[in-house]
Amino acid sequence: MSIDRYYTLGSSGLRVSRLALRTMTFGTEWGWGADEAAGWKLFDTYLDAGGNVVDTADLYTNGTSEAWLGRFIADRGVRDGIVLVTKFSYNAEPGNPNAGGNGRKNLIRALEGSLRRLHHDWSVQAARTASFRIPSSDRRSRE
Repeated sequence: MSIDRYYTLGSSGLRVSRLALRTMTFGTEWGWGADEAAGWKLFDTYLDAGGNVVDTADLYTNGTSEAWLGRFIADRGVRDGIVLVTKFSYNAEPGNPNAGGNGRKNLIRALEGSLRRLHHDWSVQAARTASFRIPSSDRRSRE
């Protein structure tokens, strides 16, 4: 299957490839997954095939996935050519009830952490889980 055909992502105007590179296994902190050399190879192979959507999350391998992607993107100079998607919601600090969920406090914590690890702005940030407790005034989209 060719992945160098692009489609518009909703009303965002972003052009995205058919397949995304999912990076949940970039890092070995969970006792399995790709080491950094394998991550580089997967990243380069995906880009060479025409892919431009890279998916990560703040929880993937305890932040290693985002940190590696930040280096991969900078080294290859491809930030403007990819759509970088990161997600949040899971509790990153067991015992801290405000370190998870879709509330404003965790949203800001997750955004700041992702920006620090990625060293790049993201194209799309999504909540992993729906929350019916968040007031509509706190639900905003970034266009």
